[in-house]
Formats: sequence, structure tokens, C-alpha cells
Amino acid sequence: MDAFNIFLCGTGGQGIVLAGRIIATVAFKSGFEVRESEIHGMSQRGGTVTGHVRFGPKVYSPTIPIGQADIMLALEELEALRYCHYLKSQGVIILNQRQVLPSSLSSEEDYPKDIEERLKKKGFRIYKIPGSEIAKSIGSAKIENTVLLGVLSCFLPFKQEIWQEVLQKAVPPKTIEINLKGFAEGVKIGREFLQS
Repeated sequence: MDAFNIFLCGTGGQGIVLAGRIIATVAFKSGFEVRESEIHGMSQRGGTVTGHVRFGPKVYSPTIPIGQADIMLALEELEALRYCHYLKSQGVIILNQRQVLPSSLSSEEDYPKDIEERLKKKGFRIYKIPGSEIAKSIGSAKIENTVLLGVLSCFLPFKQEIWQEVLQKAVPPKTIEINLKGFAEGVKIGREFLQS
């Protein structure tokens, strides 16, 4: 097995760095060599944040070469379009249905309305999730990225028990229960995607 590559993208405050660390820890506890890196934009302005997680029997570099990511976990739609060149042909995009207006656009009218269509034209397999709505229905908008990690877990070769163990140690103790609920809901959605 060559290195498996996961590219994460979103905006400041969405929890990209924490999500990357959770994935990397799960991969390590599953017996793989892991490399991870992240790049921060100006988060106070909703700037870009990206993360690279690579795992396999041997991984030499923490950054994913362009065109080599197997999966993209996109917490924001425009960021998925901005960084889709990192994906392999036929790569998977787990796309959160969330739009954060970047400082480079003056109004919501300028935000592209055809992002999903553009990504599909490039040949990517897209799985759309209304992460924010699901998180709010469970009880907290703050667990949006946990829901998305649950979806992602269905595409990776790690045991659910390891995900749950790592998640419980990564989040504040008072939020463990709700995060596990959000993760479980994401797993349910991910399994439905794979069966369809």
C-alpha cells in the first residue's frame, strides 16, 4: 500500500487543525506511519485553513503532492473548489454544505452558485452533507466537524472503536457525549452513501 492521502480544507474557526490531528492519531493507533501538516490563513477574516494527513507503511513527506489526494474533507464549499487540484482523478470529496463569505468577495451575490456542478465536471465523486443542520439537530453547532469525521471514517480502514477512543480524548470532557452522538450520526450517513 502506498501512502493514503487526506486533504482537509475550510476557513478559520471550523476546526480543521483539530480534525487533522484526530485523523492522524487514529491512523497512528491503527498501526500506520503518519505524517501531518497544516497551513493557516488569516482566521480572523475567515481565511483559508488546510491540512494534509498521509498514512501508510512508510510515509516520507507530510505534504500531499498536487493531484495525489485520495479524499478531500471540505468544511466549506468554496474552499473545496479552490483546492480541488490536490485530488486524484475520480477522487472523493466529502462536501459540507456550508458557505462562508471570504473577504475577497464583497457580497453573497458574488459567491459562486455552481460549485457542485464545477466539481462534478472535473470528475470527482461528491458526497454532500448538511453538517451544520445535523449538528444543530443533535444539540450543538460546534460538533459540525465531528459529524463530518463520522462520514469520513466510513471511507478509511480504521476501526470505529479507535475513532471513538481518540475522539473522547480530543474534545473537552463536557462535550464527549454530544460529540460521540454527532460522530455516530456521521457514520450512519457515510454508510448510507457507500450502500447507494
